[in-house]
Amino acid sequence: MTTKNQFNIIIKRTRKWFIGWVEEIPGVNSQGKSLRELRQNLHDALLMIIDANKTIARENISKSKNYRRELLNIQVPA
Repeated sequence: MTTKNQFNIIIKRTRKWFIGWVEEIPGVNSQGKSLRELRQNLHDALLMIIDANKTIARENISKSKNYRRELLNIQVPA
């Protein structure tokens, strides 16, 4: 299933780098020599974290019959 989500990124400029992180998801941070590179790196890091979290959750679910999966829709205020 593909869903479209939006996330807030925080960007800081240092002398040679742009560093940033996704505000809503701990652990999603990166750097780039340009804003474009930083945004792409954050995009890639976010996809990796989401995929890793899904893998861990599915492994835990497969070990027990006491779980079920549901889709939760939320609207987060800015």
